[in-house]
Amino acid sequence: MNGPNDKISPEQQQYKQLEQKHETKRPVLKNCIKAFLVGGFICIIGQAISYFYIYFFPFTEQTSGNPTVATMVFLSMLLTGFGVYDRIGQFAGAGSAVPVTGFGNAVISACIEHRTEGYVLGVGGNMFKLAGSVVLFGVFSAFIVVLIKTLLMNWGVI
Repeated sequence: MNGPNDKISPEQQQYKQLEQKHETKRPVLKNCIKAFLVGGFICIIGQAISYFYIYFFPFTEQTSGNPTVATMVFLSMLLTGFGVYDRIGQFAGAGSAVPVTGFGNAVISACIEHRTEGYVLGVGGNMFKLAGSVVLFGVFSAFIVVLIKTLLMNWGVI
């Protein structure tokens, strides 16, 4: 079987070796630890907000989720507007993108980037450019899960 390196000239092979020799090594373990700690800290803040809603408002553990998520998304949008969340993202990588706060960051980043084009075509037209696929696949996967659960309940499995 022919591999991708079979048709490479000796000069190209030499250049590839030189490139591999000078390639910077990525600190994968360090990046994973930073992502884990920052993502965990964001989750701790979310849990504190949830307890705030339970303690000061008439919410239970089951009903405090919606206002907690809305608050977390709002806070990430606010921090993105002030340029703080971008610095957190540069430091933590996926640790800041994976929690729900990454959704707020994605929405507002597109708005900030296209604000010079106007409110309707710039901000409104590009607001869900990146986050739209998240919403689409989130709703679709929720539909599939509910459909499977309903079928299993009707068949008496659960």
